[in-house]
Amino acid sequence: MASQSPMEDTMRSKIAAALQPTHLEIYNDSHLHAHHKPMENSTSHETHFRVVVTAEAFRSKSQPARHKMVYALLKEEMAREGGIHALQLKTKTPEEEEALIRKEKEEKGTQVPGASVGAA
Repeated sequence: MASQSPMEDTMRSKIAAALQPTHLEIYNDSHLHAHHKPMENSTSHETHFRVVVTAEAFRSKSQPARHKMVYALLKEEMAREGGIHALQLKTKTPEEEEALIRKEKEEKGTQVPGASVGAA
């Protein structure tokens, strides 16, 4: 799945090859930060990203260890002038993702459409 963003494509390629994720979402949030002082002289429109990745490779690893894995994959892109300035990560195992989906479904199932909360 190619994007209009070379940085996003590079990120997707590196993460997919190394982690073989079952789920991968990459959001380029650079436009939300273009007005920040550190960005005022930047010509890059690919500086701030949000990544959601689910991979078996994260099993038995803490969140900091998972994040270090992703940072290591993208170290060149983070070090490059005009490269990644900020990277927000959500890392999960397939089981953690399934549990979140189940929980969301259960929460939706307990809500009665049109009912007011706390109404007597």
